[in-house]
Amino acid sequence: MHPIGEPLLVTAGRESGQAARRTVRERAAKVLADAEALDDVELMAAEAIANAVLHGSGLIRVAVRGGDRRVRVEVRDGGPTPREEGAHHRLDHGRGLAVIDALAAEWGLEQSPDETNLWFTVEAPAP
Repeated sequence: MHPIGEPLLVTAGRESGQAARRTVRERAAKVLADAEALDDVELMAAEAIANAVLHGSGLIRVAVRGGDRRVRVEVRDGGPTPREEGAHHRLDHGRGLAVIDALAAEWGLEQSPDETNLWFTVEAPAP
């Protein structure tokens, strides 16, 4: 697969995340023509970026790669933020990875103290 555009740099702001999500879809459209597959890419990108904003640290980098009717999106951040003592798990969070698991052809989460990389791939439907 080859890079589609330069990596995007995303801050924690809502508008930055929305712009990145739309740009990921536009770049994926260079490889995928199916509207449903593009909807899936956009939704998964939104979930992955939201995870980086909520649970990660530092600048968020989003890369899109494509080729042979397949797109891979990678969302990297500066690693997990320390949990606040006494923090409660919210029931309205935590569905992002389930969405990605349900929609992606493949996905993975690689994490170290210095970096988190959440990636997923989407394949074009068979002609």
